[in-house]
Amino acid sequence: MNKICKGDEVIIIAGKDKGRRGTVRQRLDADYLLVEGISVAKKHIRPNPLKGIVGGITDKEMPIHVSNVAIFNPATGKADRIRIKVDQVEGGRKKSQRARVFKSNGELVKV
Repeated sequence: MNKICKGDEVIIIAGKDKGRRGTVRQRLDADYLLVEGISVAKKHIRPNPLKGIVGGITDKEMPIHVSNVAIFNPATGKADRIRIKVDQVEGGRKKSQRARVFKSNGELVKV
């Protein structure tokens, strides 16, 4: 289970955008994510009239490493860590339910 998922509100804790908040738009792989409005770079596009592409300079969101991001806890208003809480379900089958919980206050993470 990933500790940071799509739709989570995160705070950047390292890099040029340190201190800014954004929402996770996409998880590229186990280590990188795209955060809305964070790590924006200028991309120069060459015009191609056959494909109908107009040239110019556009903004492109670049991936950011998971280690540079912490989840935002709305109760405290600060960055927080996440732990996985495992609840054992009794009765016949041994099945466990997993939930993401804020480490500071123990509340469930809402997506």
